[in-house]
Amino acid sequence: MSKKKEAREKFKKIMPMKPRERMQIPRHLPLEQKPECRIENFAEVSNGFNVELAAEEALRCLECNDPVCMQGCPVNVDIRSFIGMVYQKDYQGAINKIRESNYLPAICGRVCPQESLCESVCLVGKKNEPLAIGKLERFVADYELKNGGFTPPQKAEAKGQSVAVVGSGPGGLTVSAELARMGYDVTIFEALHEAGGVLKFGIPEFRLPKHIVDAEIDRVKALGVKIETNVIIGRTLTIDELFDEMGFEAVYLGTGAGSPRFLNIPGENLSDVYSASELLTRVNLMKAYKFPEYDTPLKLGRRVAVIGGGDVAMDAVRTSKRFHPEKTILLYRRSREEMPARAEEVHHAEEEGIEFHYLTNPVRIHGNEDGSVRAIECQKMELGEPDEQGRRRPVPVKDSNFMMEVDTVIVAIGQSPNPIIQQTTPGLETSKWGTIIVDEHGATSRKGVFAGGDISRGGATVIQAVADGKLASRSIDSYLASVREERSTKA
Repeated sequence: MSKKKEAREKFKKIMPMKPRERMQIPRHLPLEQKPECRIENFAEVSNGFNVELAAEEALRCLECNDPVCMQGCPVNVDIRSFIGMVYQKDYQGAINKIRESNYLPAICGRVCPQESLCESVCLVGKKNEPLAIGKLERFVADYELKNGGFTPPQKAEAKGQSVAVVGSGPGGLTVSAELARMGYDVTIFEALHEAGGVLKFGIPEFRLPKHIVDAEIDRVKALGVKIETNVIIGRTLTIDELFDEMGFEAVYLGTGAGSPRFLNIPGENLSDVYSASELLTRVNLMKAYKFPEYDTPLKLGRRVAVIGGGDVAMDAVRTSKRFHPEKTILLYRRSREEMPARAEEVHHAEEEGIEFHYLTNPVRIHGNEDGSVRAIECQKMELGEPDEQGRRRPVPVKDSNFMMEVDTVIVAIGQSPNPIIQQTTPGLETSKWGTIIVDEHGATSRKGVFAGGDISRGGATVIQAVADGKLASRSIDSYLASVREERSTKA
């Protein structure tokens, strides 16, 4: 009997119900704070599954012969195997199985858009709600954090070569963990005073607690990875200095996209107009919600309007809600169906009383004599033909302008890469949008320099940055192997 068939037979003995019966089990919901409670605090909204809910949800897995859920995962986590281990209560085995493909399971279990990836192709979802794969991933990660059991995976023999990783977000942490496991000496350089990148400054505590990020960073450090904070590559050190003076033999750029985009409409320079990046950094990293305990006040008015429709817009509007304005409004120029934000986050925002205005496009921000915001002028939109991404284009409705009284405006329409590294690194090819151009292996135009995530894509999910980090780690390993071979030949 083949190992594959043997595993299936074993699974059938474990699962007490037939697939048809399992298909009838409804999807289990995680434990959550009630909306009226959670808008009063910054604690995590979802408490995830307990042991009983996890076991019952795992029972819904059909153990498909062709697990298409794996194909829906950008890093190909062996979902079928880890779900089977959850049902057998082998939680450490389950988290170890996930970590073979993804070294950030507690983070991805919380923020990965599973509904458009692994869960979107789950066969259970053909007739019922799909298996809650993300919630089960989070459950085993949290179980390990709570009960211990983590031991660093075995590392390969030391290669005697060092790699610099610029940025400590999901891509940087992933490429560092993978290269450390291969036997390379890895140092991460982070511009901020804390490691974590967008995971720390961009995502609110109520969606991704900082102690979860710190725990995953500690897992990476346990592999021997060093992290240097307060180092701005391109200012404190250049890429050339990393190679020529510090002896690194390869560099990975995972600095993300930290420069906010604006609408370029009249009034955007008024006080009380924030970028979502500024708002979230002040709250998430500098803990403005704990002022005066933390010395970072945040001034928000009585009526706050957030512009945008992605996850950052959801984070900004829900964060604003927790500062207790009289009204918290979201303006989006398309309809709810076209919103790029995760369905779960939109649902949570609706539960928390956010006022949604769809097919509404701001055209001007009006101010008072003292330069502060007093209103926002909008134009009604309707949907036209689909664009190149398949989303229907918003088209202005003639003579439909109207005024909305607000005193704070937050712009959350996307971000661009910070240009410092591009401007200080000769020979590094960039696009007209400021992103770094990479080939199919993640290699840039500079020898020995690789990149991935937002700095090469302009905008990517956490799991896509993880996938880019894994790809780059394999490419860097191949590149450094060629360097060793060339050195050996010359010797």
